[in-house]
Amino acid sequence: MLREFKLPDVGEGLTEADIVKWHVAEGESVRVNQTIVEIETAKAVVELPCPFEGVVAALMVAEGQTVDVGAPIIAVRTEEEAGGGPEDLVPNPPAEGAVEPGIHGSPAPKQERKPVLVGYGVMASSTKRRPRKSAVEAVTESAAAAVTAAPAAIPAPAAPVVTAPAQTAGRVSVLAKPPVRKLARDLGVDLATVEGTGPQGSITRDDVQSAVGSSAPATGQAVPLRQAAPGREERIPVRGVRKATAQAMVASAFTAPHVTEFLQVDVTETMAAVRRLRQLPDFAEVKVSPLLLVARALLTAVRRHPMGNSTWTDEAIIVRHYVNLGIAAATDRGLIVPNIKDAHALSLPELAVALNDLTERARSGKATPAELTGGTITITNVGVFGIDAGTPILNPGEAAILALGQIRDMPWVVDGQLAVRKVTTLALSFDHRLIDGEIGSYILRDIGAMLEDPLKMLAWG
Repeated sequence: MLREFKLPDVGEGLTEADIVKWHVAEGESVRVNQTIVEIETAKAVVELPCPFEGVVAALMVAEGQTVDVGAPIIAVRTEEEAGGGPEDLVPNPPAEGAVEPGIHGSPAPKQERKPVLVGYGVMASSTKRRPRKSAVEAVTESAAAAVTAAPAAIPAPAAPVVTAPAQTAGRVSVLAKPPVRKLARDLGVDLATVEGTGPQGSITRDDVQSAVGSSAPATGQAVPLRQAAPGREERIPVRGVRKATAQAMVASAFTAPHVTEFLQVDVTETMAAVRRLRQLPDFAEVKVSPLLLVARALLTAVRRHPMGNSTWTDEAIIVRHYVNLGIAAATDRGLIVPNIKDAHALSLPELAVALNDLTERARSGKATPAELTGGTITITNVGVFGIDAGTPILNPGEAAILALGQIRDMPWVVDGQLAVRKVTTLALSFDHRLIDGEIGSYILRDIGAMLEDPLKMLAWG
């Protein structure tokens, strides 16, 4: 029995994902819960397990392709009889006028949802999605369109689509999936002049890339609409984590009135405390860095000044009495901000373990959707890149973000005498609707004081 596995919604209301890497091939045997594919959503890279056992009959989506939730991505031949199974876990769209659960468990508006920033849920859209067409309807419409007009990018399901060959005005309708058509438009390639090497003569991404390199018309060769010298430019698709981050940063920058304050701090005593912590048995199995004490100082500061851990809505200011501490992490696929849930309640050794685990999973692309959701305040460590300071942009929904610059030797006046000390620059960006200059200054001042004298963390904690 041939069974199809449909792309599930692995996040909260996500509508699509990119196929990153297949771990199986056609003809291979698969077992239940075996990892078969890695996908990238707007939040993270996720491994999908196989819901049944059998032999792979077809990989229905190529690596690098964007797929809608609910579209079949793999077909497996099993010995079981047909019936409701794991491949049917993708829910059908709600009926007209119906409601579906919202991100916080309340009824959601009757609009399509789309992703925003990594870990920051979804927002409603005023646009309505057209109903999906069956493969037969898509073929029929494609053939009709080819008779009446030049070919255009036709919406299609994620599975391979066969369009009926037709001719009009000397042009031929071509076989190409929407991502290939978009690539051709971006590169200025006329698909009607490209010879396809894919199944049933369909045009692949490699065919389009090869066409870009063609410099003159010839039999069996493609003619690009505009010439591009190989190697002079590179086009990186904007999708997944990078696309969601860009959208959210633009929204944040033009919504929240940002203010950034800077403070140079003598952290010589903090560095000495880090060295002592590394020698304690409680920290024997974990990496201890200055970020640990910076995180503890920030947690203490927002407890003393709760507005630093708040969020703005048009109806009210929400002051949170818990801290989900976000740690910005640079990855190959863009910036993500996983967070430590209830970081305020952790002991110092527990916080150290949580920081290590979180950053390792984030950089390896293993951060879970839950870890990328619900942050309340963030730290970004630009010092690891050799940078002294910056003006970080707030994550949407948060009141503040702290940037930690590099720690380096600098001349410093101590007790009236010039000395070489370990010095860093702290930068605190905050939403001026929530935090005025006085409160923002107090938060930054307190963080600096605790890093100059770590004993104040105990006194104020």
